[in-house]
Amino acid sequence: MINTDIHTHTTYSADGKGRIEDMVERAISLGLSHYGISEHFDYDYDRLKLKIDDAPVPPINARAYFLHIRALQKRHRKKICLLAGAEFGFDHDSRTQERYIRAQKKFKPDFVINSVHICLGADCYFPRFFAGKSKAFAYNAYLYRVLESLDAPYPYDIVAHIGYCSRNATYPDPKLRYSDFSDVLDEILRRIIAKDKILEVNTSSKTAGSDFLPDTDILYRYYELGGRKIAYASDAHDTDRIGEKRQIVADALKKIGFDHLTIPCQGRCLLLPF
Repeated sequence: MINTDIHTHTTYSADGKGRIEDMVERAISLGLSHYGISEHFDYDYDRLKLKIDDAPVPPINARAYFLHIRALQKRHRKKICLLAGAEFGFDHDSRTQERYIRAQKKFKPDFVINSVHICLGADCYFPRFFAGKSKAFAYNAYLYRVLESLDAPYPYDIVAHIGYCSRNATYPDPKLRYSDFSDVLDEILRRIIAKDKILEVNTSSKTAGSDFLPDTDILYRYYELGGRKIAYASDAHDTDRIGEKRQIVADALKKIGFDHLTIPCQGRCLLLPF
């Protein structure tokens, strides 16, 4: 059984629903040995002035978040290894990248997740992104943005939720398959391996047609290419989803050949068998 979950969000993120204390207590009650909170640093959203449900998305109060989670780390150190992380939403704009660099230097998160949410000037999570676009065009645009994000100038540890664009896609068959995008996916996977980064398996798949993202065909290819660094993530935004589908993920990873997860913390990696 997987007993870690290092990609979750609390009310310090604009879309988080669970209080940080409640999220940590839930992780402890589930018997997790390592639990990571990785609040959104939505500097990509901020530059583009994007909104969700017609409401602005404010950048995180990073000082308050890190003060709070560092205190919780001390309070619960005998119960759980609590990691204070950050999720940086990739943006090609150099000024946004500088903001991430400054945040990383100032707050020194235990780990950083690098993710792509914004593509072609919009968040490809929302159905309106797909209007007037073929599946091939939309998914290729997203995947090439993921490829670009791997060369981000700020330090990061984990590459998040490859297949994010399929979560709420409006196509009759929204699944992102390796066979349909093998060229760019091979480039992504090879670059992750070459850069010694960690590939995330994310169970917040919504209606993507998969139990987790990326699906097993992409994970098989990652393993075939020599990738061994893998992380489990529920991407929970409330207490109910912490640890979701962890047995399903463990079984799938074992079938492929993986036998451990990689947990990053302050530049070091812990290998956690499952």
